[in-house]
Amino acid sequence: MIDLSNATLGAGSTRLPRISLQVPTGSYAVLLGSTGCGKTTLLETLCGLRPLHAGSLEINGQDMQAQDPADRGIGYVPQDGALFPTMTVRQQLVFALQIRRRTIAEQEQRLEELSSQLALKSLLDRRPHELSGGERQRVALGRALASKPPLLLLDEPLSSLDDETREAMQVVLAEVYSLNSSTILHVTHREEEAQALSNLVIRFDSVLTAGS
Repeated sequence: MIDLSNATLGAGSTRLPRISLQVPTGSYAVLLGSTGCGKTTLLETLCGLRPLHAGSLEINGQDMQAQDPADRGIGYVPQDGALFPTMTVRQQLVFALQIRRRTIAEQEQRLEELSSQLALKSLLDRRPHELSGGERQRVALGRALASKPPLLLLDEPLSSLDDETREAMQVVLAEVYSLNSSTILHVTHREEEAQALSNLVIRFDSVLTAGS
């Protein structure tokens, strides 16, 4: 459960006041809003990458304001994927497990699960510049899922893809939701994505209104 209440988000003179958002556990929620309305700022605040200036944030009943980003149990796929340019796909997928000091056996088991689920087995030794847009998005998704986070945040994950690849990635995201126990919050400006993927649609104007 995400429970953001009467929050002020943003930086400098660009701030969004009194934002409230509730996403039930187990949902595939899509947050719809126009480009530049603050959707990325909202996700980065949930992750702990931006400060919460006022209000409260609880995730699964725990106060997040004092929690470091790594301790929030969140997998995050930023809009550009943000893959590490010098790492192979294999290294990207086990990175989160290595920093959590999981055993080699645990890393290999999770690598096998993710590479099978996301059709990445033939790509494990490639680096980001050798991948297509859809392949890079699957790797970014796998990296976010590696530690089995209870909450997955997706920032416009399909925005840079062509129509055919976008449709294929919608299938991948639906499968990820069905096979994993994560709650998902997916932000987009595309109505068709919301209708294809979500069981809960939240419009950013209603999020703004809810806390006012």
